[in-house]
Amino acid sequence: MFPCEIHEEPARSALSVRFRAPMQELPSHFERAYGILIGYLAELGEAHAGGVYAAYHNMDMQNLDVEAGFTVARPVPGRGEISACTIPAGSYAICHYTGPYNGVSPAYENLMAFISARGYTIMGPPFEWYLNGPEAPPQELKTDIVFLVKQK
Repeated sequence: MFPCEIHEEPARSALSVRFRAPMQELPSHFERAYGILIGYLAELGEAHAGGVYAAYHNMDMQNLDVEAGFTVARPVPGRGEISACTIPAGSYAICHYTGPYNGVSPAYENLMAFISARGYTIMGPPFEWYLNGPEAPPQELKTDIVFLVKQK
């Protein structure tokens, strides 16, 4: 249904803003968080390294715990609600999804089945890596759904 793979990834430096929100309010929270990060990077004279992501630390759709962030070319300090972090190196199970953000659930299900069938265990929260932006038509939005995994 949706192509999946296991891929080794290096550690990546990132900046993020963490917030809680119900699912229906995510767009405004993402806009705010990414805006704060873009402003801070501009202040520092830095640019993000191309990786735009959200990590979901729970799946309570009425009170999601979300980390919105950008990868950066080199470690930079956080400030205030902006955290400096590292996305760890390791094996990642990845599902490539194209379509509207609100239709991503079947891709998660496909990825979970893929992980289980290959004998892996999930080691952390799911990430969604946004490969193009909200300016793309909804049917052309590209998202990689990603879990850090290890062999059972």
